[in-house]
Amino acid sequence: MLLAGVVFVNLAVLRLNLRLDSATHARSKLRAENATLQSQLSAALASHRIQALAHEQDGLIQADPSSIGYINLGK
Repeated sequence: MLLAGVVFVNLAVLRLNLRLDSATHARSKLRAENATLQSQLSAALASHRIQALAHEQDGLIQADPSSIGYINLGK
């Protein structure tokens, strides 16, 4: 009876270890996918790329910094 209990506990631990290994593998895969997606997002949001698309698609150009003025809305 005791031997059957020990075998049962060992099988339960083995199943848990297999699940843990599977979860660890899935987590590693998700982290790699997240890193890839973050890299793609960063490249897509690069300001020079956005400026080039704005110029190509809409004919927009960057404003001359000396032509920009600010209004003080305080008091």
